Amino acid sequence: MKQDRFEREFVEKLVKLNRVAKVVKGGRRFSFSALVVVGDKKGNVGFGFGKANDVADAIRKSVEKAKKSMIRVPIKKNTFPHVVIGKYKSASVLLKPATPGTGIIAGGPVRAVLEAAGVKDILSKSLGSKNAINIVKAVFNGIENLLDAKAIAESRGKTLKELWS
Repeated sequence: MKQDRFEREFVEKLVKLNRVAKVVKGGRRFSFSALVVVGDKKGNVGFGFGKANDVADAIRKSVEKAKKSMIRVPIKKNTFPHVVIGKYKSASVLLKPATPGTGIIAGGPVRAVLEAAGVKDILSKSLGSKNAINIVKAVFNGIENLLDAKAIAESRGKTLKELWS
């Protein structure tokens, strides 16, 4: 019962489903790979990549991996605290805070990650590679590079009031 409630609070977004063929003696063998983003719309998000001979199995595997790789997103007033550029291989993603009411201005993979995380207002631009997996990894790199005001104050041995004044 408790497990069911835990399962229902997550939002699952399928970013990319890919069918690949292996040519064998009797013809073609098809298998599938799925990239899924999972989040609770309260600041937790994760992604997973799964492969299987069946679509449902590939999605299930990727959802399980996504739940294991959840990270916390420091959201301030429904947006990011500052501008950040996430990079992974040749993919770069610019993530810029926006004023309330702007909405999520982002392309496919970036939008999926930000919606699952619970970000309401943000501007983004995907630069470089158009590979969905690399773009998602670049967004997660950007999220990991975000600085939280409380963490900075603690590392400097000050309070938030001392930091801002």
